[in-house]
Amino acid sequence: MGMEMDNKALRNTIIIDAKGSAGLLDEPDKSLDKAAKCLRNGGLVAFPTETVYGLGADGLNPEASKKIYAAKGRPSDNPLIVHIADMEALEKLAYTNEKAYTLAHAFWPGPLTIILPKRDVVPKETTGGLDTVAIRMPSHPAALELIRLSGVYVAAPSANISGRPSPTTAAHVIEDMSGRIDYIIDGGPVGIGIESTIVDLSGEVPAILRPGFITKRMLEDMIGEVVIDPAIADPKESVLKGLKPKAPGMKYTHYAPKGELTLVEKGSDNVTGGEPVIDKIRELAKEKMESGYKVGIMAPQETVSLYEGYADYVVCVGERKEQATIAAGLYSALRSFDDAGAEYIYAESFRGEGLSYAIMNRLLKAAGQRVIYV
Repeated sequence: MGMEMDNKALRNTIIIDAKGSAGLLDEPDKSLDKAAKCLRNGGLVAFPTETVYGLGADGLNPEASKKIYAAKGRPSDNPLIVHIADMEALEKLAYTNEKAYTLAHAFWPGPLTIILPKRDVVPKETTGGLDTVAIRMPSHPAALELIRLSGVYVAAPSANISGRPSPTTAAHVIEDMSGRIDYIIDGGPVGIGIESTIVDLSGEVPAILRPGFITKRMLEDMIGEVVIDPAIADPKESVLKGLKPKAPGMKYTHYAPKGELTLVEKGSDNVTGGEPVIDKIRELAKEKMESGYKVGIMAPQETVSLYEGYADYVVCVGERKEQATIAAGLYSALRSFDDAGAEYIYAESFRGEGLSYAIMNRLLKAAGQRVIYV
């Protein structure tokens, strides 16, 4: 079960503006020193990465890791990712193999997390009770500088209340975490907008446990066969069977807005857009509005104008032809529906390969697997 914050745990959260010199590794921002010291002393610091904002603590300090779970209201069997700033750390934290180093040299620093058997130095409070550890090296300069200055390996899930859309700006972190943690480092909006790809290298065949910007094809180009864990395809079945998650987010609902989100897509030919989808979303939204509910619609730039007048709040999530824009805008769009007070939300599907696969993974979780086929 998740750990709750009590009133005594509330604190004065300090905001550090690191949008300037922290963006340059040759001119590190000295304001990060205090946040780094906080990490060394067992405190909590939210910081930007290239994917989403992370909530960091000393990953080798069991009590510090426990504080992350408490601040987020996160189930304690949900593993944390340990963030590092140099390749030497990989060997210190895990039992490595050739494929791990191949992927690390190819994609680090960057949005890839590698799971390996852990060394004893990594406490099970950080790994959710598992004998494996998830490790990544972020590419955001402020993140790298913070890790280096702190001198610790930084365990960090996304810096949001558990289950909510992940934060892609410091404002999102402040909304969820102010008063719960010690420091928030504002590095501006993130670039990618969805969490790192997670690949499990602890078994015989590498397995993707969470899709992301680094795709299955990109991994296979480097190390050969890679499979996709069945829990991604059927997360409900994973929960019913009581499977212990090996990666963040495999077992629990994530990314959800407060309103009920439903995806609409074509069923027969697996085409996600088109007039039948638009007509169905209009119909559903109109019915709810006529019943007195506040309704939101999320759509790509190519079709967003077609929904004007059919909902209280219509948001453009990005361009379908440029999937990276949808990834970057997804969590902000989901959070905006909360700001608008939307009770029911309808969205076009973005099913497909590569980055589309990662986008749909997040959307399906946010929707609780609610999909209407037309």
